Amino acid sequence: MLICRPDQSPLHILDEKLNADPSRVVLRPFHLAWQASVSEPSRAAQLVSDILTLDDDQAEAELDIVWQDFSERHWQIGRIFDQRFAEIAEDVRLARASVSPVKQRLIGAYFCHEYSYAAAALMNPSVVPHPDQSGLSGGQQRFLMSLRAVGEGHISSIAFREGMIGPGGDFRLWPQSGPAMAAVVDDRHRMEADGAVTVHRQPDSAISNSVLFPVTEAQRNGLEDLRLVSFTHDDGRREYIGTYTAYSGRAIRSEMLRTTDFASFCLEPFTGRAARNKGMALFPRKIGGRYLMVGRQDGKNVTLLSSDSLTHWDDEGELLLSPEFPWEFVQMGNCGSPIECDEGWLLLTHGVGAMRKYSLGAALLDRDDPSRVIGRTACPILTAAESDREGYVPNVVYTCGAMRVGDELFIPYGISDSAIGFATASLDDLLDLLL
Repeated sequence: MLICRPDQSPLHILDEKLNADPSRVVLRPFHLAWQASVSEPSRAAQLVSDILTLDDDQAEAELDIVWQDFSERHWQIGRIFDQRFAEIAEDVRLARASVSPVKQRLIGAYFCHEYSYAAAALMNPSVVPHPDQSGLSGGQQRFLMSLRAVGEGHISSIAFREGMIGPGGDFRLWPQSGPAMAAVVDDRHRMEADGAVTVHRQPDSAISNSVLFPVTEAQRNGLEDLRLVSFTHDDGRREYIGTYTAYSGRAIRSEMLRTTDFASFCLEPFTGRAARNKGMALFPRKIGGRYLMVGRQDGKNVTLLSSDSLTHWDDEGELLLSPEFPWEFVQMGNCGSPIECDEGWLLLTHGVGAMRKYSLGAALLDRDDPSRVIGRTACPILTAAESDREGYVPNVVYTCGAMRVGDELFIPYGISDSAIGFATASLDDLLDLLL
């Protein structure tokens, strides 16, 4: 009889932990609700009109108050106010030249607000090798980690952290310097409902201080659970691709983030029947001339999807893994893109058992034919420890992607949808557990 015990886990839990932090704020556009009839001015136009009634001394005094309250918290605040005024002036058809510089900035201030993007939760990380690997030694690698951050209104955004990982759990996170800044849309006039949208980091904003927010109607309530992978195209070109769930508040669909430098990002929806589901994770290269993904098309089992197009996924997929052990009886899913090793494709999985308790496991797929499962873990490799059970969603451990570092695996993971923990494991020890 098989009995799983926590002390059988091959993972080494690192001391570092990231928690939700209400002090991390960004300046974001503030949108007034449309509450006027068609024959009346919008609330935005009325607010602009009210600001314009102020005399110059009043406007300057009000802007000074804003400056005293917020300028030290946001070092590019003037430029952001100027940009926001330009957008509002266009929306309400206001002649910019007719407005004094002070009132321009004051109008911009009225249409911005601080948003604490990670006040409610921080969870579900994924990790890839950093684009810059210069100056390292002794098996060290820089990494770039994505995080799902949740703030007011339960809106999910994508945040990033950079760091270094080396053999034996040698681990460091780079500090976050200064305030965070929201990425901005390249062209807000070219945002088709089912088209790609390009956003870019603010000038002089580091990756670790940048946040990607929903920008389309389909994303209105969140960008959820980004699964990053360093993808190698047939011509040798490398691109970072992340699959995520766009949530409008009513419906979900799978979308894709693409970038080569983490300075500019293309957000593009998948098309096809498979795109209506959550949790798709892309293999890091083509296999047999086709793109492959793992997903969960029926809400319970892990499926293997294939396509000859990176953006169109019409394949309903073939069954890859089904719940077999008690800790995964409720449902299974992938925990990020498969990781290539000599023995095959290592796929981290999650399972849900009694009391909706989440656990992490692993499976090994054949390198040439990933539809063939070589082995899987009968016992979890990580469950919620007693000290990690409490949080926004209790009894959950979850990751959206790990990274190979030499002969070890580096696994950042979400803790009860409230914090991020970190673990390492020897690949040999992990593979020894597969049945």
